Amino acid sequence: QLQLVESGGGLVQPGGSLRLSCASNRFTFYTYNICWFRQAPGKEREGVSCISFNNATVKYADVVKGRFTISRDKAKSTVYLQMNNLKSEDTAIYSCAAAHLVSLEDMFAQTRVDFLAWGQGTQVTVSS
Repeated sequence: QLQLVESGGGLVQPGGSLRLSCASNRFTFYTYNICWFRQAPGKEREGVSCISFNNATVKYADVVKGRFTISRDKAKSTVYLQMNNLKSEDTAIYSCAAAHLVSLEDMFAQTRVDFLAWGQGTQVTVSS
């Protein structure tokens, strides 16, 4: 069974950086599309960034474009989310999820998709 574990969250000042990791227990992790989502208190979960199984396609929410970068290390079965120039509105619990045979757009919108696994989430707090 595919399992995902996020790490790298924490408390950071506005303008700071964090790198989140989404690690898998399966060497076939590279066959999955992976997305990062976040949920702030009182708000719905929203898509942040996605990467296709072959790393050929990435997608970002407009509010993080130019600040966040998603990448994958096949050898480590890990997807990263590098977050720079963090803002207070980036404060949320960040989770990663995996899916097969679905477009990044559908994964991002959380429509018409059967997620195969979710991580437990990692807290990101941006505050001075």
